[in-house]
Order: sequence, then C-alpha cells, then structure tokens
Amino acid sequence: MMQTQNIDPQEVSKFESMASRWWDKNSEFKPLHDLNPLRLTYIVQHSGGLHGKKVLDVGCGGGILSESLALADAQVTAIDMGKANLDIARLHLLESGVTVDYQHISAEALAAQKPACYDVVTCMEMLEHVPDPAAIIQACARLLVPGGKVFFSTLNRNLKSYALAILGAEYLLGLLPKGTHEYQKFIRPSEMDAMLRASGLSLLDISGVDYQPFTGHCQTSTDVSVNYMLCAQKDSLTE
Repeated sequence: MMQTQNIDPQEVSKFESMASRWWDKNSEFKPLHDLNPLRLTYIVQHSGGLHGKKVLDVGCGGGILSESLALADAQVTAIDMGKANLDIARLHLLESGVTVDYQHISAEALAAQKPACYDVVTCMEMLEHVPDPAAIIQACARLLVPGGKVFFSTLNRNLKSYALAILGAEYLLGLLPKGTHEYQKFIRPSEMDAMLRASGLSLLDISGVDYQPFTGHCQTSTDVSVNYMLCAQKDSLTE
C-alpha cells in the first residue's frame, strides 16, 4: 500500500523559491548562518564527537548544517524534499570541496530502506513545517542505531513565541519572509517529550536558544520559551 508523504507542498515550494539564496549570509537565511556554529557545537558536545560517525541530516535545505557536520569529520547523508534546495546544496559542494551525500527522499521512506543505520540524526527547524511531526520523529528514531543520538530544534507555542518569532521577526523587523511560520504548528516541549517517548527515545537535554538578530550573537540558555533544541537517545533495546 502506498504511503502518503508527510510533506506540505506549499512549505516545500516556499523554501524552493528562495533556494538560490541559501548561502547568501545577508539574505533571509542569515539567522541560519548565525545559528549554525552554535548548533554544531551543541551536536558535537552531546554526541561525544562526530569523527567517523554516520550522520543523517533530515530536512537539510541548502546544506548549511550538512557541510558543517562533514567538516567535523562525520560521514554525512542529507535529505530534503525540495529538489531546488538539493541542487543548490550540491552546487555549493563544488566550492567548498566537502563530501555530503544529498538525496531527494523523505525521512519515512529512508527509514523503511535503512533502519538502524545512523549513529546521529539531526532535524533542525523542520518539525514546524510538516503536517505530522510525530511521524518524522518516529522515522528519525527508526533510522538510529540502538543508543544513537537525535537532535531537534523547533519553536515553542505560546504568546511570547508568537510575538517574537512571527510578529517581530516576520512583520515588524522583516528578518524572515512573511508566512515563514504558522503559529499552530509550533511545538511545546511537553508535546515534544511525549512524541519522543512514543518513539522509543529518551530526552537527554533541552536548551533554549537566545538569538540577537542585530548582532548575530547566539547562545544556549535555560529559557525554552521561544527557540529551543534538544538531544534524545534511542533506547538500546529498540530496533
């Protein structure tokens, strides 16, 4: 029986329309470039280092994080449902000289093909753009080897995050294109934890992300009221 793909065509089209600007650090992707070193440091620290590990980057976009993971000596596979994003990501490899295996495939489809294959899985700023985030989390868990680590980042759902991430960033300051986010798709940490546990994952750490858009400065914090990222581990008794 054919499985319905867990994608929102409008979301895919939205990011594909901006694909040529993924690597422009002064474009609407500036926040991702600013946040990338912090995210990489967090992943390296909580994974115990990436040297020689098989890493999967889910929803890789133009490859900003994917290339950084490869530069940290990981064997990186990166997947996305936007063909234009992958074209830009592959093109940038010619400039950077980094090795990343980019594939146009969904997390669910790859999990069916290669279960328990990756030491580390990353899925950053993607869950709030899909119809069924729980299915993505389940796929990420299935892709992990027992004891493997998975990393997610997303946005909390409350009045503060609505005011800062949507009204502020999109409409007042113009840091992101209008319509980048939909408030109802934001995910509370308690909801994330429930989805993790339902997928055989144990939460190891959750940290807020404090981002100052005008200076580009960002750091982890204990405040998870807006942006947050987390690390979870697959139960060693699970597949």
